[in-house]
Amino acid sequence: MAGKHIRFDRFPGGHAKAAAFSFDDGREHDRRLVAMMNRHGLRGTFHLNSGFFGRDGYIRSEEVAELYAGHEISAHTVTHPFLEQSPSDQVAEEILSDRRALESLAGYPVRGMSYPFGTYDDRVVGMLPSLGIEYARTVKSHGGFVMPEDPLRWHPTCHHKEMVEAAERFLGSKPRFSRMELLFVWGHSYEFENDGNWELVDRVGELLGAREDVWHATMAEIVAYRKALGELRFSVDRSFVHNPSSLTIWFSVDGDAVCADSGATVKL
Repeated sequence: MAGKHIRFDRFPGGHAKAAAFSFDDGREHDRRLVAMMNRHGLRGTFHLNSGFFGRDGYIRSEEVAELYAGHEISAHTVTHPFLEQSPSDQVAEEILSDRRALESLAGYPVRGMSYPFGTYDDRVVGMLPSLGIEYARTVKSHGGFVMPEDPLRWHPTCHHKEMVEAAERFLGSKPRFSRMELLFVWGHSYEFENDGNWELVDRVGELLGAREDVWHATMAEIVAYRKALGELRFSVDRSFVHNPSSLTIWFSVDGDAVCADSGATVKL
């Protein structure tokens, strides 16, 4: 007899949609950007070059923890080199030294990054797990709302210049089959200043911030949730499930949202 039909198609809260923002470099304009995001309840992952702290136009190391509280601090290497043009020991030093410096400020493990200049090759990607990196963002926008096939080559939906139009499409999207949909935006805070378009942050915040059906998440949270989702243990006939992770996990059973608390065994 066939068992129940299980789909991994839900984010926390049973939501089918999530939004994440990813900004690079740690420039001084992050202060304004973070304040605007906080007003709207948007969440971001900020990729920082620890070697640039205190330089003209960049944030200071002593403000990092407070500035990015409620968001995620992530690596971007110490000095922003072209990693694919760097010897392997230099790649390792750039990433590990950046992680070490950022972790001392953040107070938690830094396990993600974005590629400087958005460039990389297979050698660099292959090194990342041994350097403690679980995800790495590219700049190759695809325009869609799919979850990443490879978190070490995590392509975004769009640059922030197109985020309002993308958010409108995202909220109006009704896929034929139930699935997780992710709006994933990347950019730099200084570009809002250079282009004079700070209003884009308010516009996307007005679209997304008040939506109770959208999970606002950091990149690390998405990676951790997806890993925990894959660790659910189902019985052969899928009549019950055990959640061994520390996270509360949602999925659907015959189209209905189901919640499995941390450590719980749930009858389906």
